[in-house]
Formats: sequence, structure tokens, C-alpha cells
Amino acid sequence: MDLGIAGKVALVTGASRGIGFGIASALVDEGARVAVSSRSRERIDAAAASIGATAFVHDSADLDQAAALVEEVQDVLGPVDILVTNTGGPPGNPDPLGFSREQWQAAHRELVLAPMALIEVVLPGMRARGWGRVVNVSSTSVREPIAALMLSNAHRGGMLGAFKTLARQVAGDGVTLNSVLPGRIATERAFQLSGGREGAERWAAEQVPAGRIGTVEEVAAAAAFLCSAPAAYVTGTTILVDGGLTQSI
Repeated sequence: MDLGIAGKVALVTGASRGIGFGIASALVDEGARVAVSSRSRERIDAAAASIGATAFVHDSADLDQAAALVEEVQDVLGPVDILVTNTGGPPGNPDPLGFSREQWQAAHRELVLAPMALIEVVLPGMRARGWGRVVNVSSTSVREPIAALMLSNAHRGGMLGAFKTLARQVAGDGVTLNSVLPGRIATERAFQLSGGREGAERWAAEQVPAGRIGTVEEVAAAAAFLCSAPAAYVTGTTILVDGGLTQSI
């Protein structure tokens, strides 16, 4: 399938590794002009060079710099047509009441305020041009909360409500907003939460109906479709990429 995004300008945050890097790579393969961002100059330069993207340094926790990042991308590549908001997950804790107020505030900033700061900047231009795609990398925890991930459970679901609200408002302008919900994917975070790669793979083999852990490329394929021209009639929704793990309808 031709995704129809050759020449489009895409910005993918948190793209030095993991799912963000995989999505950026998939968009480059489709001919998009891709900007990738991360807090680390060294890591994002290496990631960009390996896939043919353009690197930008950005700390998503610095909300006041969102506009500066978009302006910098626009100066180098052109107006942003595709925005993929991807961030790391907040810390886990088996005690759902075991988080400090500072941790709650940091999670809200990371999972809600940071993506919204970028969306607020790019959305007016997308609407004016009559075309735009916004994809948020979320989690299956928005459908079925994960016991040890209280902060993720509490904040990621709020972004679904925000996306549904925005999607209805801008659908007539050719702009879509959707979320991809990864399950157990082979990333450093998944390995960390499971005590290592072996533990993550063993858990997936026992608990995931597909019998294995998912790959970054499988998540990236779903996200790339949501960024595409053929996905113009898909908005305000979510796509699970979890090997059948989620049981809810």
C-alpha cells in the first residue's frame, strides 16, 4: 500500500531508540522528511544518521520550548504535516499509593502537558493547509490498567479524552488524531519492568495469546498507517498492537 506521505514533514519525539525510533524509521521508508528529537544530542544524532532523518535536541519536560522546536523543524524541513508524540513511561511501583506528589506532577507533565504543548503549536497550521496527522504513542493500560503502573494508568487515559475532543473539532479540516496502544513490546522499558529480556519474553510466551513479545517494527507499522493518506477517515480512535493480550472489547 502506498501511504501517500512521500515529501510530508514528520516530527517524532522520543525517537533516539525504541518505539519512537521504529516509527521514525518507518516514516523515512515511506519517503517522509522526518525530524527526530530527544534530550540527548549524542543519541539523537546517531539515531538520525542511521535512518536518514534530521536530529533535533528537545526535552519534552521543558514545555516552553515546544514552539521553538516546531519553529526549528519548520526552518530546516518545512511545516509539520505529521506529529508523533512519544515519551518514556513514568516509574512503576506495586503500591499504587506509593508515589510522591512530585512524581504525580512529573507524570502529568510528561504524558499530558508535553504532547499537548506540541499539538497546540502544530494544529493551527495543519488546519490551515487542510491536511495533518497526529499520533500519540500510548499503552494498553488505557483499556486495562496495569497493576504496577499507577501513574501511566491515571494519565494516559486522559489523553484519549483530549484526542477524541480535538479529533471531532478538526476532522472537517483534513486533520486526524489517533493513538496506538502497544502491549508487551521488545523495548528497554519492557525489559526493565520484567527484570530483563529473558523475563519479558518468558512472561509474553505464557500470557500473550500470540505466544511472544511484540516488535518495535510491528508497532511502527500501525503508527505509520495512522499517519497515512489512506487513513483520512480514521480519527479519534485507538489501535491495539498487543498480540491479543487485551481482553476488553
